[in-house]
Amino acid sequence: MQDRLQFYIDGQWVAPEGKDTHDVINPATEEPIAKIAMGNAKDVDKAVAAARKAFPAFSQTSREERLELLGKITDAYKARYDEIAEAITLEMGAPLAFSKAAQAGTGIGHLKAAQKVLSNFEFEEVRGTTQIRHEPVGVCGLITPWNWPVNQVMVKVAPALAAGCTMVLKPSEESPLSAAILADIMHEAGVPAGVFNMVNGDGENVGAPIASHPDIDMVSFTGSTRAGILVAKAAADTVKRVAQELGGKSPNIILKSADLPKAIKGGVINCYSNAGQSCNAPTRMLVPAELHDEAAELAKAAAEKLVVGDPMDEATRIGPVVNKSQWDKIQGLIQAGIDEGATLVTGGTGLPEGVNRGYYVRPTVFANVKNDMTIAREEIFGPVLSILPYKDEAEAIRIANDTPYGLSGYVVGALDEARKVAAQLRTGMVHINGAGPDFGAPFGGYKQSGNGREWGDFGFEEFLEVKSVMGFEDAA
Repeated sequence: MQDRLQFYIDGQWVAPEGKDTHDVINPATEEPIAKIAMGNAKDVDKAVAAARKAFPAFSQTSREERLELLGKITDAYKARYDEIAEAITLEMGAPLAFSKAAQAGTGIGHLKAAQKVLSNFEFEEVRGTTQIRHEPVGVCGLITPWNWPVNQVMVKVAPALAAGCTMVLKPSEESPLSAAILADIMHEAGVPAGVFNMVNGDGENVGAPIASHPDIDMVSFTGSTRAGILVAKAAADTVKRVAQELGGKSPNIILKSADLPKAIKGGVINCYSNAGQSCNAPTRMLVPAELHDEAAELAKAAAEKLVVGDPMDEATRIGPVVNKSQWDKIQGLIQAGIDEGATLVTGGTGLPEGVNRGYYVRPTVFANVKNDMTIAREEIFGPVLSILPYKDEAEAIRIANDTPYGLSGYVVGALDEARKVAAQLRTGMVHINGAGPDFGAPFGGYKQSGNGREWGDFGFEEFLEVKSVMGFEDAA
């Protein structure tokens, strides 16, 4: 049991203004592993004041100074890499092997990407007699979720630092241990006092005060669409910039030209990665109607081969979901799929066989799913796959786009065909034939999946304002 009962404000760990605390639960054991302080609006005020005070000096640092700082952060991060991975596993249940290979690895990826963009970015250009300047947006409020805790922190913190911004971070109260290590890393690397500040707490008492704070210039939020709407409303009165990465219900279109066994296996594994707790998970698998039954059998076989269990065991592929509330929600949605007439191919409600504690979900496959069913409409955020048949390519595209979300899409098949389908998907990203993430490409969605972009130069520009200086050059 470890206590993290302070907040990182103005270059030091300080006592909270209130006395509320929160137990951090290990979802694999249902036992508390840590206690954190829960902040309030007064803590946010202190953190914002520190960030506001630090902004004038930090915003004027040179490209070289910020590159050096990011390099020191990267070195400090690498020194504590295994500790970060273990903290992620303990707080949100990702298998340790996955935490080391992917969860913790994304932090390094975003730090390197920020350094690459900063090294080459043109902050100033002259058009005719006018200079166009890109300047740091100011004090940033960063609100992050629990499902990819380090990824979502570093994809905001790294470009914000690179741009010359100061910030107040509110990590999820469900995954605060990895964030606390990151705060220690910022301190060890010599981030100037007030540039990076962190306050733990919930959305109502810390997130809302950040979003509405008059001295915060920009809010970057990752989380559910429901919470994102609340953030946008809270931010509206101060007309601050809001960048949001929200929910998804991503289609995975398997074309007739695809290698069906390979495509189905890959789709199942990708859907269930991180116990299905990824906003861009390919949860709707669209297959040609004549191949539907074969696809369902292949998906069943793939799902049943995946080991569900102790995240500390190297053989485990699927750990628990993050908490009891999430487990209950997933159980209700699985039951809705059964009640609405989808074919339960494997899995279902309740704990996996042989498991008597922990928030484990049975890897579940539904077939004969219609796109108006609850399991095809709502973001489940668990290891639940829906298989939908389609008659032809046009219907596949129509079904894929028939959703309020538009985060990601997946297409598997002959490259020329897949490219044509990808061009018609109303999503911010498309993965063709199993292509993985690209840290230099924009990450974000259409419609209710959010606005703005993260990753690479697009994410970097979210933290910049644009200024026109007329008369900068003498007229010819």
